[in-house]
Amino acid sequence: MVRRRVKAKARPPEGEPSGNVTRMRTKVCMVGDGAVGKSSLVRRYVLDVFDDSYLRTLGTKVLKKTIDLEFPRDRIAIQLTATIWDIMGHTEFRHLVADTYFAGAKGILAVADLTRRETLVNLAGWIDGVRQVAGNVPVLMVVNKGDLSDRATFGPAEVREVAEGFGCPHVTTSAKTGKMVPAAFRILGTMIAAAGLGLSADETAAPIAARST
Repeated sequence: MVRRRVKAKARPPEGEPSGNVTRMRTKVCMVGDGAVGKSSLVRRYVLDVFDDSYLRTLGTKVLKKTIDLEFPRDRIAIQLTATIWDIMGHTEFRHLVADTYFAGAKGILAVADLTRRETLVNLAGWIDGVRQVAGNVPVLMVVNKGDLSDRATFGPAEVREVAEGFGCPHVTTSAKTGKMVPAAFRILGTMIAAAGLGLSADETAAPIAARST
């Protein structure tokens, strides 16, 4: 039996077109205090599951998701594969391993808990921590546990003030119901893709699909 060698096709460099689609790979860091729901958000988004029990993240957990985006104005279709790093929510841990876990990040999903005001205040330290290592990367501020609005300890005005301080958009999500969870990751993915390709700041992308890998 004669075997023929088949030459493998070279993978296009990151950010280069493959056919009619530009393929990009990126690293996203999810940060915020413990028990704000970071793990629940990423599990809801990637696996579409939710568990009421609190499972403490030890170190970091990494999941992957591919998002298909279109930038109609520039006639660009993008397949963005995001490696999502769910970082342990303790400041001591942040200081110890910042260089290891934050290096190479292209975007930040900064999560606060609507029922605990201190988690909103503490976002500044988390965002600064990542940016000191990764540079001035895009940030999306997420206020989680929107389903517990009757127990809210801060309001929209405070959220806007914090978000404006970092020059970033913000959304309110519920990992329990799934409300705005896919939108949050897609918004950040759009920001990362736009920054990577040098698209205009007011360009908006239309997320057409998302799938786990």
